[in-house]
Amino acid sequence: MIKRRLLQGLKDHLRKKEISLIIGPRQAGKTTLMSLLQDELNKQGEKTLFLNLDFEEDREFFSSQAKLLSKIRLEIGTKKGYIFIDEIQRKQDAGLFLKGIYDRSLPYKFIVSGSGSIELKERIHESLVGRKQVFELNTLSFEEFVDFKTGYRYEDRLSEFFEIEKERTFSLLEEYLNFGGYPRVVLEDELKDKRRIVDDIFRSYLERDISSFLRVEKLESYYHLIRLMASQIGNLVNYHEISGTVGISLPTLKNYLWYAEKTFVLHKITPYFTNIRKEITKSPVYYFCDLGLRNYTSGVFGQLKMPSDSGFVFQNFIINVLREKIRFSGAKIHFWRTKDGAEVDFIIDSGKRQIPIEVKYQRFKKPDISRSLISFIKRHRPRDAFVINLSMDGIHRMDKTTIHFLPFSKFIYSNHEL
Repeated sequence: MIKRRLLQGLKDHLRKKEISLIIGPRQAGKTTLMSLLQDELNKQGEKTLFLNLDFEEDREFFSSQAKLLSKIRLEIGTKKGYIFIDEIQRKQDAGLFLKGIYDRSLPYKFIVSGSGSIELKERIHESLVGRKQVFELNTLSFEEFVDFKTGYRYEDRLSEFFEIEKERTFSLLEEYLNFGGYPRVVLEDELKDKRRIVDDIFRSYLERDISSFLRVEKLESYYHLIRLMASQIGNLVNYHEISGTVGISLPTLKNYLWYAEKTFVLHKITPYFTNIRKEITKSPVYYFCDLGLRNYTSGVFGQLKMPSDSGFVFQNFIINVLREKIRFSGAKIHFWRTKDGAEVDFIIDSGKRQIPIEVKYQRFKKPDISRSLISFIKRHRPRDAFVINLSMDGIHRMDKTTIHFLPFSKFIYSNHEL
């Protein structure tokens, strides 16, 4: 069993009346997490009911609110109980359906999950304002991956493990960069089995979330689009060029990319400008939410060899770490590029301050500051800047800016304010 760090937050939220809403990509482990939570409640003598809208026999209880409540009373009674509902996105107008039940102030606590979809992320959010707390479960983080791979011997002491076991940490990084964090993929040992499972995950995603639920008619075009995006992570997106290559209109392309974001396949970052209009209109950059899915769709799953390809995947890895670090801070992630070719991978913008971050898939022996980072520092004079790399740990000062060279393992646990 792979331990998920989100479990404790869900346990703490069981005391609250609000609906606990778990969202995330397909096959990230939402059902497993809910089952673990149910098992713990059952051991405590609590009454629980688990319903899954993927099962036809359960689906009939969602034809009306009255029918669902009748089922709950039959199984639990009229006193306190915990109701687990999996794959809620299968229910049409799910937000209004849950809102009607919640507003009756019944003695039941609802724990609800569903894969990232337009229905789940948009309409449910709108209908349940003030009635739910959202918990986002993504594929395994690097820390969760390392904990599992080391048999939880260093649980709560991973920073020490990273510091002492440097080569083993790098070996685990390479494995993670190759295969990503889907739990079913991580649990397999053989490459052929890992490949078979990630293929099943991607096909299931296309057929169930995209083809049927989002009603994307040109499924083949969507598939080719995802493959194309996998080949250019970290690069500027030319919408006109991509629409011509894939063979779809510009509006359709933008819709498809929006679908990919809402279903936890891609995430977009925009360029850093002090003028918000420029930020919105200029070309963005896309990254994948899971590295294994990116490698599978680009044909290099488990076979990252070229330093240049590993470099872009490492960059993708770091932005996923960054997104988790700033999740509740209100800060935004951008990139910076100028007409004369200067570029900085990421800019963390909190409104009051900007922090440039460069990512280098290299083992530095001495500080190496790129011309682009120097250019940004001279132009914007940030208090801090970071160069995330494979090995170097140190500080370099340039005017009033402190440039932190941090190995990726230390950056994960860095307490620097972002």
